[in-house]
Amino acid sequence: MIEWPKLIKGTLIKRYKRFIADVKLGNGHVVSALCPNTGSMKSCSEPGRKVYLSRHNRPDRKLKYTWELIEMPTSLVGVNTGIPNKLVRKSIENKIIKELSDFEIIRSEVKYGENSRIDILLENNNKKTFVEVKNCTLMEKGICYFPDAVTLRGLKHLHELQREVRAGNRAVMFYLIQRMDVSRFEPASHIDPAYSEELKKAYKNGVEILAYDVHINTESISINSPVPFKL
Repeated sequence: MIEWPKLIKGTLIKRYKRFIADVKLGNGHVVSALCPNTGSMKSCSEPGRKVYLSRHNRPDRKLKYTWELIEMPTSLVGVNTGIPNKLVRKSIENKIIKELSDFEIIRSEVKYGENSRIDILLENNNKKTFVEVKNCTLMEKGICYFPDAVTLRGLKHLHELQREVRAGNRAVMFYLIQRMDVSRFEPASHIDPAYSEELKKAYKNGVEILAYDVHINTESISINSPVPFKL
């Protein structure tokens, strides 16, 4: 579980320049908040929705607020892409994810491949498991999709993971779904067909796929349960 700092409720006015969102607070003041999400945020950035911000008073921060959650019709949705890596690591450490429970050493942001960093590296008896974590928020008709925009970086990660499998290591694509209203996970072939085809290829070549949703409220976020996937 990750506990949120004290959250401030407001109404989303607009998201712009990718990393900034204007939000009207309950007292009528409009503030500009950091939007910690590089994706298109399709299906979770509609103006007029209720959102929740955290406030940070560090003197080096230009934007004192960070956008954490948005209230969609069927679920709160976590928009902060910094959360999945932390939550997945914490859940692995606490043996909550049974598929990733056999390890002696856990490390984050380890260099590998061609100028890449793996999100989580697990080691046990000299056997390595490379875990790449992706944040997922796009939902259409109950299906969660990734990516929500064309991702060359994501494509590169799939190539890197296949190389690790060929080298005799274990490789896992972990899709963390920051919402509670999906029935299954699929690659977004209608948005990025190249990524979808490479994921199918990676799976055939031994890269494992794990998709988990979360339990999320205005107090905390935690790993919930596995979600079935379809390629």
